[in-house]
Amino acid sequence: MSLLRDMPALVLLERFPVPVLAIAEDGAILFANGAFADMVGHRTEDVTAAHFTEIFHRLPAEDSAVTAVRAHADLVVELVHRDGSIVRARMSKSALVRGDDPVALATFTDLTERLWAEGV
Repeated sequence: MSLLRDMPALVLLERFPVPVLAIAEDGAILFANGAFADMVGHRTEDVTAAHFTEIFHRLPAEDSAVTAVRAHADLVVELVHRDGSIVRARMSKSALVRGDDPVALATFTDLTERLWAEGV
């Protein structure tokens, strides 16, 4: 238990085997782990240098990117892969649940192959 208490949150998030992304209200991508970067075909540094609108395909960020992420929680979203193709993934609810949190932190489940095989 002391190991978990002493380990920085970013180290834990990077080690998650599922794609994780943190987005600020202004659309800045604050954090992406290696699994997320792999899913969209980029290096981690390239994802964190990108903006919400460069990663999310057709997901409106009218109020804020955080609001858009919350509004589309538990839904299939479309992400833009480096090669220009669309990656379809189920986005979780934000792990940061307070209404005034200025950041959304979500995990993703890549559904692209499954949906393609089902013809959806």
